[in-house]
Amino acid sequence: MAIDEAITTARIDDIVPNTLRLYRWKPSAVSVGRFQDISDVVHVENCRKNGVDIVRRISGGGTVYHDATDEITYSVVMKEKEFGTTDLVYAYDKICHGLIEAARNLGVTADFSPGDSRNCPNLAVAGRKISGSAQYHKVGVLLQHGTFLLDVDLNRMFTYLRVPWAKTVNSIVCVAKDRITSLRKELGRTVSVQEASQALVGGFQRALKIELVERSLTEQEKRLALRLRNEKYSQDRWNLKRGAHN
Repeated sequence: MAIDEAITTARIDDIVPNTLRLYRWKPSAVSVGRFQDISDVVHVENCRKNGVDIVRRISGGGTVYHDATDEITYSVVMKEKEFGTTDLVYAYDKICHGLIEAARNLGVTADFSPGDSRNCPNLAVAGRKISGSAQYHKVGVLLQHGTFLLDVDLNRMFTYLRVPWAKTVNSIVCVAKDRITSLRKELGRTVSVQEASQALVGGFQRALKIELVERSLTEQEKRLALRLRNEKYSQDRWNLKRGAHN
């Protein structure tokens, strides 16, 4: 999360171009939307007992379980003016078409879902979510980051995510199995990280009509990410407090 914010800051300062980043979580983690109350949405003790990290994002949206092996996370950082509009759903739609193209590359037909007052826009296969996303905007720059599910273990997921109405893990899993899917569930085979990553790169290039050039983080981004990690994202005052400030 520190790196995503560092890239966003560097883009605001015109130090770097628009950026696509693909990454994974080690160890597995729960990321909490900026304005959420952690006690409502996370089984904190289960996370601590099993070595699952908890981190608050700068973006809004809901709580997400990021499995160390079953997911690729993407982030897109770009100038808002390049969309030609400030409409948030339009920006979601344009970026999510990169995910749609990636899924198509792998043999899965996914559709953009514009979301509603309680849910951010997402990507779905026959109504079942395969990718969720969230946004952050600052000084004309957009950060959108989200999931791309290679596989999903719902029992594991809801050991860490709290759903207020659910009395047991099994009760929410029975509902969630009809609402969440993955590449493996849709294709009936394992999709490797390399295969999915290549599909994502190709998908974003086609959807956004761009050519991606692989680069490392700049020294400025590395220094800022390290500072943000130490001073913000590793601190309880940021991670555990609802609506935390920068």
